[in-house]
Amino acid sequence: MGKGGRATVQRPSAIQPVDKDGHWVSSYDPRDPKAPELPSKGEIKAVIPKECFERSYLHSMYFVARDTALAAGCAYVAYQTLSTDVPSNLLSAEALTWFLGWNAYAFWMGCILTGHWVLAHECGHGAFSPSQTFNDVWGFIMHQALLVPYFAWQYTHAKHHRRTNNTMDGESHVPNSREEMGLGPGGERHGGYAAIHEAMGDGPFAMFQIFAHLVIGWPLYLMGLASTGRLGQDGKELKDGEIIDHFRPWSKMFPTKLRLKIALSTIGVVAAWGAIYKACQEYGVLPVTLWYIGPLLWNQAWLVLYTWLQHNDPSVPQYGPDEWTWVKGALSTIDRPYGIFDFFHHKIGSTHVAHHLFHEMPFYKADVATAAIKAYLEPKGLYNYDPTPWYLAMWRVAKTCHYIEDLDGIQYYKSLEDIPLSKGGKKVD
Repeated sequence: MGKGGRATVQRPSAIQPVDKDGHWVSSYDPRDPKAPELPSKGEIKAVIPKECFERSYLHSMYFVARDTALAAGCAYVAYQTLSTDVPSNLLSAEALTWFLGWNAYAFWMGCILTGHWVLAHECGHGAFSPSQTFNDVWGFIMHQALLVPYFAWQYTHAKHHRRTNNTMDGESHVPNSREEMGLGPGGERHGGYAAIHEAMGDGPFAMFQIFAHLVIGWPLYLMGLASTGRLGQDGKELKDGEIIDHFRPWSKMFPTKLRLKIALSTIGVVAAWGAIYKACQEYGVLPVTLWYIGPLLWNQAWLVLYTWLQHNDPSVPQYGPDEWTWVKGALSTIDRPYGIFDFFHHKIGSTHVAHHLFHEMPFYKADVATAAIKAYLEPKGLYNYDPTPWYLAMWRVAKTCHYIEDLDGIQYYKSLEDIPLSKGGKKVD
């Protein structure tokens, strides 16, 4: 994995059970009277080598330089081999090469830029270096360049860690309730997503779920239109139609003391869009789209994919305020294998359990920490590792994780595929 950090490969363990269809399921069921007692955060931390928490300016900046060199190399190859001019004959081999070439560039540049996004995310957590001022400067630069309001997201992402899998006060990918999905008490479909699912069918609805998450999910989340929590920063439940976005300094998402930082983040995003507009005027919309917007869309898809898959599975519980504890939430995280993308994304998905337990730990020590955490938690049935390839896991989550029954108690995701169709409805797979 580059300097420091020991490269390891997670492998499925015999301890991890599977369901009747061969799908991975979490070993921990808090409803089981024989469920193991959860350890404290301090007890888990005690098994991790102390050096895993040591942060290094030089080590972190090495990865900034490495990822920047990769981005420059990708841009150089594209510049030498591709033209922003659309081929005159759209049905020619030249046009096909042009289309495939720019799509390949967008995918790989987006993949590389997700590395910068992860590094900025490390800055927000304080894991990048011992100096939070240093962290904020570099985090601001890297995130704002990707249209992320750094200080605003730093706050809400910290809340995501503080309230993981909390049905009321969680942040990002907070599950919809049965009622919010358009289902009545008896499972009758009376509108909303339940009606959309019936109209589309199982497979198309899963594809719609993937599109909604990976293509438009990130901007909708930043605007407060999807996936946010149900409580304002004051702990009061939001009223119907009330929006908590990442851009207004007075948004109920943030405490008053952060207004200046939120304003600074918003100004940074507006300035970035201003630069994009100016570039469009000077070079044209198509070149800017090919060079920047395409990779940005892939970058946003990756970051949403990680937060979606690392906390959602039909066998992983969601907790109402009456059942939730910090340790329960943190141990609801799932590690998954991402193959070659671990190199580009600094293993954010394959060491996510360690990250959620100790976000202040630098990512280049997460391999060693994960091995220690796994050795301690797995025999207790408390370590979640799903060996399913990420793209298959994404399809399964899109088909099965649609809503929870209620917002209180211990809840598990349910699927609209298991709800009977309305009278006269026809099942479409």
